Amino acid sequence: MIRRTEISLAEARRIALAAQGFAESRPDPADAAQLKRLTRRLGLLQIDSVNVLVRAHYMPGFSRLGAYPAALLDQAAYDGRRRHLFEYWGHEASLLPVEHYPLFRWRMEAAERLENIWDGIARSKREQAGYIERLLEEIRARGPLAASDLEQEGSRSSAWWGWSEGKRALEYLFWSGRLTTATRRNFERVYDLPERVLPKSALAAAVPEKSEAQRQLLLIAARALGVATEPDLRDYFRLKPADSQPRLAELVEAGLLLPVTVRGWTQPAYLHPDARLPRRIEARTLLSPFDPLIWERTRTERLWGFRYRIEIYTPAPKRQYGYYVLPFLFGEALVGRVDLKADRAEGVLRVLASHVEPGVEADQAAPALLEALCGLARWLGLERVEVVPRGDLAETLRRHHGVPSDTRAPPLVE
Repeated sequence: MIRRTEISLAEARRIALAAQGFAESRPDPADAAQLKRLTRRLGLLQIDSVNVLVRAHYMPGFSRLGAYPAALLDQAAYDGRRRHLFEYWGHEASLLPVEHYPLFRWRMEAAERLENIWDGIARSKREQAGYIERLLEEIRARGPLAASDLEQEGSRSSAWWGWSEGKRALEYLFWSGRLTTATRRNFERVYDLPERVLPKSALAAAVPEKSEAQRQLLLIAARALGVATEPDLRDYFRLKPADSQPRLAELVEAGLLLPVTVRGWTQPAYLHPDARLPRRIEARTLLSPFDPLIWERTRTERLWGFRYRIEIYTPAPKRQYGYYVLPFLFGEALVGRVDLKADRAEGVLRVLASHVEPGVEADQAAPALLEALCGLARWLGLERVEVVPRGDLAETLRRHHGVPSDTRAPPLVE
């Protein structure tokens, strides 16, 4: 236990990195048990549809364990015999440990009352309640269904997401806990009844009161973050201030969270009692934009002075760093960022742009970054790495990669 009421910013960084699993050496190779321990430690893995590199939920395992078999995560989430994760709304769409299923029943019940749910889904429930019940009975009778399996999927909206009436109905049933994800088919969610998918132990477990569930979620977040402010903790599972603030005060009063001051932070911080403070961290890894270490962008900036924004939805001419940019963690610092694309047809990991942080020596960062890029390429089954001459780290990276640096950058590639 860390028995101090004030810690330095450098100590806060090491605490945060250790809590997220970056203080341990990488196993060789990682197995299913190690992946399970990691997912319990993190509390959740965020799911995202962008596949320009690799789906977001696979990357945190690679960042911490190295080149683990990605099939292990598929088995953990969708193999009935080995399933220990389930899909629900944690920090956005997420994979969560099945033993935490009861902690989200209050959120499912709120969704059933059309609280804290997207307007389009709520409207579907209000306007098509009969259709939703018939759809549920169809799944009960026929078994798992995806939106594309529906015989009459309904007219598609003109919105960017293009959800159909059937998809909105399925999502209401999912959000309210009456359906869950049985598997995914080409990333499309396939829905089934929870009793046919989830372990009996998860369904039979006692459901805590809303306040107790929220306390438990805050403790999971605190363990995963190590040291954090109240907004950091609340963001982990997307709690509202009206819920998180009184629950946090109760945890502090009970001695389950420890108030602490981080020098340079303007807000009070909290330590989990199990937080560790290693003497040093020796990480060398790339982080997904959806990695739990960095997804709360203001915390990332407070810890590392690293301003990070995902630019997927920014028009190409206005992007500063690129379409799908991964920060590079070197030791205890975020020292650079690379815009990556997996060109599977050509077997190439394309580094479309590379940048180094102010004050970082490019020649110091480049060899470690190149090693991380080559490791990522091998894990993705790609044959080589190609570095586009764009960004203030590109020339140095290309030189260390043995590529001439006197060529002009091609047009921006998405």
